[in-house]
Amino acid sequence: MRRVCVFCGSSPGERPAYAGAARRFAEALAAEGLGLVYGGGRVGLMGVVADAALAAGCEVIGVIPEALQARELGHTGITELRVVESMHVRKSTMAELSDAFVALPGGLGTLEELFEVWTWAVLGLHRKPVGLLDVEGYWGPLITMVDRMVDEGFVGVPHRGMLSVAEEPAALLARLGAWQAPELAKWIRPDQT
Repeated sequence: MRRVCVFCGSSPGERPAYAGAARRFAEALAAEGLGLVYGGGRVGLMGVVADAALAAGCEVIGVIPEALQARELGHTGITELRVVESMHVRKSTMAELSDAFVALPGGLGTLEELFEVWTWAVLGLHRKPVGLLDVEGYWGPLITMVDRMVDEGFVGVPHRGMLSVAEEPAALLARLGAWQAPELAKWIRPDQT
């Protein structure tokens, strides 16, 4: 891995632990000699993780759509800020630049980005690891729901296994670094064809 894409909130959230985890994640990236790719914002957890990564000596690449840059939300102090035409281009650019994906706490945009890259992995559009940094149980309800999807036959066990979860940044990076993409011929069960 060279760079890790982080999806996270444009808000800091209600708990100081979220910003603390974003800082620790950035420090863990630096300790592994990895760069950060993220949504390009200067606010919320996005700003926290970018500033902490810069302070720790990481390369930081932000990708932000013109509409958000126009609202002066883009972080101009990072290594490189790419301003792109749309959210779709933002996500594809972030994916191209990254070797792994991690979701820190966040809202709807974070969920949408996480599920898109995970779905791309299930479909075989990329073979990059995907993970959740579970800060103080933030992702617990989501993990429970995904496990229910498996139990109810909507998500395959191998696909659920494509999502790494850890509470500590170093542990999550170790899992992502050791991750091997499974050989999945198709995502539909043979009894459904």
